[in-house]
Amino acid sequence: MSDLQTLSQKLNYDKTFDCVQCGYCLPACPTYETMERETHSPRGRINLVKMVAEGKASIEDLQEPIEKCLGCMACTTVCPTNVQYGEILEGAMGVIDEYEAKSTSQRVTEDFLYDSFFPSSKWMNTLGHATWLYQKSGLQKVAQTFQLTKIAPLHLDQFEKVLPDLPSPKRRKEQRAKRYIRKRPATAKVAFFPGCIMDSVFYESNQKTIELLLRSGAEVVLPEAQTCCGALHAHSGKIDTSIELAKQNIEAFEEEKFDYIVNNAGGCGARLIEYHHLFEKGTRWHERALAFVAKVKDISEVLTGLDELVFNQPVNRTITYQPSCHMTNVQGVTEAPIQLIRNIPGIELKELERPDFCCGSAGIYNIVNYEDSMDILDVKMKDVCGVEPDGIVTSNPGCLLQMKLGVEREGKSDQIDSIHLVDLLMEADPDPAWE
Repeated sequence: MSDLQTLSQKLNYDKTFDCVQCGYCLPACPTYETMERETHSPRGRINLVKMVAEGKASIEDLQEPIEKCLGCMACTTVCPTNVQYGEILEGAMGVIDEYEAKSTSQRVTEDFLYDSFFPSSKWMNTLGHATWLYQKSGLQKVAQTFQLTKIAPLHLDQFEKVLPDLPSPKRRKEQRAKRYIRKRPATAKVAFFPGCIMDSVFYESNQKTIELLLRSGAEVVLPEAQTCCGALHAHSGKIDTSIELAKQNIEAFEEEKFDYIVNNAGGCGARLIEYHHLFEKGTRWHERALAFVAKVKDISEVLTGLDELVFNQPVNRTITYQPSCHMTNVQGVTEAPIQLIRNIPGIELKELERPDFCCGSAGIYNIVNYEDSMDILDVKMKDVCGVEPDGIVTSNPGCLLQMKLGVEREGKSDQIDSIHLVDLLMEADPDPAWE
């Protein structure tokens, strides 16, 4: 097999022919709207992939347009020919990562982040503990007062100021268990996937997720051998590592029989629900992945399915719902979150004019492509400010931080807060039927 044939396979060249260059994807693509360049549209990127596979363009020509893609998959919802854009995108990311010249320090850093840091619950807990200490010790206030945070790379100072208050290591240890068993018979047995960033930065929201599941009648288990979902790895071209993480998770959740595998992060859920695409059809791993995927559910789906929550406390707020792109466009979960919100007494829900327009978070896109991400966020915040809510509800950690930053940029932190869906549900004090 020639080098060009090998490259074509890695780029999923055969799938590019499904794109008929009709342009239906253009109005749906956030980067095309904000960057106004054909190469930064789905059909433009697909055409570049095809040209590289045919030897008519270089991988360097492909790199910037691909890396500027949010991976929001909005294009797939309007495509009339069902182009598998996600597979084309991941193939291109993998090729770029393989062929890109990187320094030794860059390789070492990436190996640590992707192979050791994100897949490790110990490292995630360390991140959470360190952030708590930074906040509680007064270092955060000192750093902000003297503008020391400005020396942080990748605009991390912007995200540092919108981090939630984190619980102490002692509180984490006291709250977290591997198994939560009801005193009354359970109506379902579920496994909870806490996620990496979700569990380190939004730990309290994870605990509220467990509480809601218990109150809905479920027994909750956190399989000890589970690891990172692999979404960040796949989006960065680390396909082989992503596959290994998928295998580890499949094995971890096979240890017991569960009715559902529950997550509360749109990005994680989107990766989990596509594990079967990582393995060749007809193989044992593909069959195991299909069995795994069949049980993957967003928390909102499980709560509406169990239908046991009775809200006791009115929440007199005007809120808007910012849906996660990966939850909407990949998982196809759209109605369940809205149904839960509408069930809360006292809530006034004002829908965005363009709810499906990406907020610009997209994993770590807002860190590595900060300025482009802020252009997209500005479009989103114009929509948010137009409905004048006092709260923004979302269901993904990246979206949550991004919306907090958007509110901060608009100077409305004293008027609008951003919260996870499960936090809003717990405000309504659902019956503690789990005892």
